[in-house]
Amino acid sequence: MKAPRFFIIMGVAGSGKTTIGRALAAALGWEFYDGDDFHPPENIAKMAAGIPLDDVDRLPWLYSLRDIIASRLNQERALVLACSALKERYRQILLSGNEGGQVVYLKGSYELIHSRMVERSGHFMKPELLQSQFETLEEPINAVIVDVSRSVDEIVSDILATCFVP
Repeated sequence: MKAPRFFIIMGVAGSGKTTIGRALAAALGWEFYDGDDFHPPENIAKMAAGIPLDDVDRLPWLYSLRDIIASRLNQERALVLACSALKERYRQILLSGNEGGQVVYLKGSYELIHSRMVERSGHFMKPELLQSQFETLEEPINAVIVDVSRSVDEIVSDILATCFVP
């Protein structure tokens, strides 16, 4: 396995994408980008109102994230992107034309992730939308799969051990 030039940390809302992404980027000395920061205001308003996004909402956002990856790679800057990327099609958009990407799937049970979402505050994504995320999710085949019930340090160590084999 060739060492990745960038990571896409994916999973349903509340799976820990931002937390794991930041920790992985810090461990590698890479840049971190949270896909949520790039949603247009209309998408955030829909989610905040408890309305799930559809493909029409997501596609322009995904193409903008793909372009961010391409821009950083063209500047020889490695990065970690946290992005739900729930469908295979979405992951293919993000990876399209961007060589050296590794998808990491943060996998956890509905019950565990829902309990985490209920505890967090200040996020526009409501716990009521979690079921729609699980319904949309197409689990990836070609990804590093990690169990989100483990600690952040254990998860990051597993990703590094799997992707940067000496």
